[in-house]
Amino acid sequence: MPLPLYGVTVDDISGLPAITEALSKLSRTPTTRIVFDELQPASSYRQAAVAIHQVSYVMGEILDSQYMNTVSVQGYLDRTREYLSALGDVVDIWEIGNEVNGEWLGSNADVVAKMSGAYDIVKSQGRTAALTLYYNQDCWSNPSNEMFTWAQSNIPDRMKRGLDYVLVSYYEEDCNNLQPDWNAVFAKLSAMFPNSKLGFGEIGTSNALPKAAYLQRYYALKPPVANYVGGYFWWYFREDMVPYTQPLWSTLNNAIASTP
Repeated sequence: MPLPLYGVTVDDISGLPAITEALSKLSRTPTTRIVFDELQPASSYRQAAVAIHQVSYVMGEILDSQYMNTVSVQGYLDRTREYLSALGDVVDIWEIGNEVNGEWLGSNADVVAKMSGAYDIVKSQGRTAALTLYYNQDCWSNPSNEMFTWAQSNIPDRMKRGLDYVLVSYYEEDCNNLQPDWNAVFAKLSAMFPNSKLGFGEIGTSNALPKAAYLQRYYALKPPVANYVGGYFWWYFREDMVPYTQPLWSTLNNAIASTP
């Protein structure tokens, strides 16, 4: 995978030709994070993953955090195996857990078992594993779910040493519109995950007015840690930037083009 990563998220694969056209016209080859919806077989994503992989690198999100508590540990591991088997040739990075410290994911023991079990499956097949944490400074209900506290207590040492990517999901509107000190955040993550590439795994805003400014601000971030690789993965690519004639596509493209 060439670095840095110029990531976008596709959470809906309908209108596939327009999606691939918008991806193909970006000034840098993007990495597209495909959200694999709950209750969907891996086979339902084969056509889309193949087409997107022709114009982009691909990160596959095994299951969005919103639905983590709807499947058992065994169900999650079975899902991981199914998706790797069906799409292993067209997915470059596997997101083995999404927003894993979020307070809505259900039993903490189950979350850890799903995350670590999926990691072991992915790495046993020699594939690339990413984990996405949820940044929640001063906007958690349970202090044990604060991102660094949770990660320190619940991510096994083998993952702290072996994860290929550790990514951060952050939505300012979910956290009192806080703009964190990202230099300090990523320096701390680098100390905890010294062998991992670091970046953003999910950003966005549902508020139309600040979308352009938000895009420009986040895609320009480059904290001064050696293992920072970008990412960003704007959640609303399908909604905001497809077809490529939408104004925010140009905002994204300019932001990507201006990064080092």
